[in-house]
Amino acid sequence: MYCNVKNILTVIFLPAFAIYLICAPAWADLNQPVHKAFLIERSMPAEAVACIECHKNEHPGLFVDWARSRHANANISCYDCHLAEKHDPDVSTKHYQQYKRSDLKYGRKEYKVPIAAAVTPKDCSRCHPDEALQYSRSKHANTIEIIWKLDPWLNKGMNSDFERASGCYHCHGTILKIKDDTLDPETWPNVGVGRMNLDGSKGSCTSCHTRHRFSVMEARKPEACGQCHLGPDHPQIEIYMESKHGDIYTAHGGKYNWNAAAGTWTPGVDYRGPTCSSCHISGAGTTLTSHDVTERLSWEIQAPKTIRPSEFKPFPAKTDWKIEREKMMAICTQCHGKTWVNGHYVKLDKVITEYNDVYFAPAKQMLDDLYNKGLLDKTKFFDEQLEVEYYELWHHEGRRARMGAAMMAPDYTWWHGFYECKKRFNNYMQEARHLLETNKKAYVAKDFPNATGRTGKPKKIFPGQ
Repeated sequence: MYCNVKNILTVIFLPAFAIYLICAPAWADLNQPVHKAFLIERSMPAEAVACIECHKNEHPGLFVDWARSRHANANISCYDCHLAEKHDPDVSTKHYQQYKRSDLKYGRKEYKVPIAAAVTPKDCSRCHPDEALQYSRSKHANTIEIIWKLDPWLNKGMNSDFERASGCYHCHGTILKIKDDTLDPETWPNVGVGRMNLDGSKGSCTSCHTRHRFSVMEARKPEACGQCHLGPDHPQIEIYMESKHGDIYTAHGGKYNWNAAAGTWTPGVDYRGPTCSSCHISGAGTTLTSHDVTERLSWEIQAPKTIRPSEFKPFPAKTDWKIEREKMMAICTQCHGKTWVNGHYVKLDKVITEYNDVYFAPAKQMLDDLYNKGLLDKTKFFDEQLEVEYYELWHHEGRRARMGAAMMAPDYTWWHGFYECKKRFNNYMQEARHLLETNKKAYVAKDFPNATGRTGKPKKIFPGQ
């Protein structure tokens, strides 16, 4: 009920707390537990009713989120998502103890069902088969394989297993394991986009559609992507917020129709300026919606050397970059003219060419020469200063320059990008030439901290190795 004039006149002399109690429902979509009645009047199995009634008391925040979701509106309950087969490897045996509680109305054996705590894309595919299939093809779903093929932090064991679990794997995903009849705390909780689940599926839909609201609105907002795409090495959220698109979102985002049905979210009608989702996932014009974020990419700009997505050896895309560029340009032309869009891509292609030829190629050639002459040691990585300088040249400022150009953030293209590339490149080359001139081996850090991580590739991802 809304606070109308009559309400205000009634409470004008009441204490502030009383005003809150009367007016709260008008402006409270509060993200915290509040009393909300839920009368189960529709057909549900008794086991599903037990889940709802129990969690309403045990986890009121979880219940309120679900009760406000489209799932609840469609009569989809805990039971539909968490139900497992008795023989499934991810069944929670500890949850069976809940059916032996005499203090609970529903804590009886007749309500006993096998439940899996981690809901996976395979579970979601019961109702969302296309989205699950598209996601399975993406770099998101396969990111654990990608980082183990690329990352010296993992392959050279230069960080600890727990630094990985609490840092890297939070976004990239863990390989879920059972320990002492429960999910191993080294692998859970985790909603990483490439999480390897016990049922064999990859990923977590709740990376973007958070539990238990599973809101399409949340996934459409740039902050959803900004959970992982931020910082010195891939600052897409900062780049976006600097851009004109981000400026429009900041000014007008509160008026966007975030809850439009999938496939109907229309530029110029439901929103004025695009977000990460509207460019990389949502459909518009002739481009269809896809949960494969690998689509619509014509360059692999996160790689050390910029290449076409189909040439990215750790995970070659099964796409034609020309077709994918046409898809992205069809998104752009919903708001921009073709001359504007073509000009943007001419500029992006030139930035990539200059980065590849002027910065990356000579730096890589110098690194190879130093290794070949024995002046740098290949045994580990990051324990010699030039290895760090080379890595950050492409992984930090090199990425920022390219990503800034791709997303129209000039400060990131120049000051955070190419300006920093120049400083890094000059220092790198100076030290490299000094080693060559003196024929002196680089200093190797003898006390590199916490270089204790396991270096064997995980068998779950690489079964033949």
